[in-house]
Amino acid sequence: MSTGSSTTSEINTYKGQERALRANRLGTAGLLLSVLAASAPLMTVAGVMPTVYGVMGIVGQPLLYVILGVVLVLFSVGYAEMSRHVHNAGAFYAYIARGLGPTAGAGASLVALVAYNAMQVGIYGLFGFEVSNLFGTYLDTSVAWWIPALAGAVLVAVLGWLKIDLNAKVLGVLLLIEVTLVLIFDVSAVADPSKEGLSLHAFNPDTLTGAGFGTALCFCIAAFVGFEQAPVYAEETNRPHVIVQRVMFLGVGISALFLAIGAWALSLAAGPSSIVAASGKEGPNLLFGLTEGLLGKTFTDVLHVLYVTGMFAAMLSFHNVVARYAFAMGREGLLPARFGRTSKSSGAPSAGSVLQSVFSIVVILIFALTDDKPVGDPTAPVLHLFTWMGNIGAFGVILLMAAAAFAVIAFFVKRGAGGAQAWRLISSGLAGIALVVVAVFTVKDFDVLVGAGPGSSLSWILPAIIGVVLVGGLVLGLVLRATKPEVHARIGLGNEAFELEKAAESQTAEAAPRV
Repeated sequence: MSTGSSTTSEINTYKGQERALRANRLGTAGLLLSVLAASAPLMTVAGVMPTVYGVMGIVGQPLLYVILGVVLVLFSVGYAEMSRHVHNAGAFYAYIARGLGPTAGAGASLVALVAYNAMQVGIYGLFGFEVSNLFGTYLDTSVAWWIPALAGAVLVAVLGWLKIDLNAKVLGVLLLIEVTLVLIFDVSAVADPSKEGLSLHAFNPDTLTGAGFGTALCFCIAAFVGFEQAPVYAEETNRPHVIVQRVMFLGVGISALFLAIGAWALSLAAGPSSIVAASGKEGPNLLFGLTEGLLGKTFTDVLHVLYVTGMFAAMLSFHNVVARYAFAMGREGLLPARFGRTSKSSGAPSAGSVLQSVFSIVVILIFALTDDKPVGDPTAPVLHLFTWMGNIGAFGVILLMAAAAFAVIAFFVKRGAGGAQAWRLISSGLAGIALVVVAVFTVKDFDVLVGAGPGSSLSWILPAIIGVVLVGGLVLGLVLRATKPEVHARIGLGNEAFELEKAAESQTAEAAPRV
């Protein structure tokens, strides 16, 4: 609500402007670029796709992205509709609280905070390793991975304090450049394929068979992570009931198309019959080797640099999301009240931003101090920090999406809108079941996901972190229900809680006897 012409672009509450995110900061383009940046398109094409081809042996990877795109569109049908009714920076946990109850929302809030933090800090491992490689390749200088990782964390921390529209511009420029370069490669691969010529073999359902299908499913769905973040920024858009759902569908559609074409282009450039062997041999270098043959060394050098800046864009995008989750939780009493306030100058959730930055720096330092390998060895930064943290985060997000799908059904049924929203609820149910299946595969194949042996304790310790966090959040919700029922009742309500409190205080004042 606005209180005057000078503040019409801001959300004001009687609690004070510092308890609200600033409205009208993001339009469709800004929000779309912010959420797509989290998926790090170039990192997916260069890192995820060769892994799925080479390690899992799934030739039908392009078809897998199409199938997962359909599943996530089904998920978005209900999720986007709910975004028109609930505007809260807590997104996942707010939706789950409104559908499955405040206690479930409390559990989801901690899972979201840990999952997105894990995904964000995991990328620092790959970022530091690749920047170190750039120094070695182009400047003949040896730099330990953790130095550029820490430098990246500091720069992200600075940007996290600034206005979200400025952040969106930074993300947008980086994203558009890297997507453009990948599309140039795609066109080149289609125009000049390997000696096997153009082939649609990768879209044949028979190519999805194999022991690595479940693991490939987990890898590929993680490549979509980002589109579901659109509701996090609902309070900062000018028309949240329109823009958020528009961006979600655009995000899923663009991601599915981009990923399917990118995976297909890789198979065309290497040859459908050779892509598995080539990916197993080259790994992340496959894309750069193919581009050098098709487009020359200069283009490949630029692509190497954009590979790194794309990671930075993803780190900044996840940082913004974590900061907003912390803000929403502080505003509703799930974290100390300090986290529920914003910077007076930029409107950014400053305390949440600091929390995320401190967490990142501490984790980077822990991995750096325990890294006894020589410079250039990817064990600590890539095989451990990036792989472990990334998969912990992805597992948490998959669980949140599954829970949110069922929360959508409960929300509309409780409101008596089950009949009117029937087709959306059916879509949510189908998506929820599919996401549960993906979650089961994720746990089953976690040893492969993190590169551990079949008998490694990491295969259960790492996913158990999400389980422990979920139980801790549920316990927090139960404690709040017993000791602070007023706090428990407003979980997921966001700014609506302030208006309810204001109305309650007004009623109390009116009922008080006059002297």
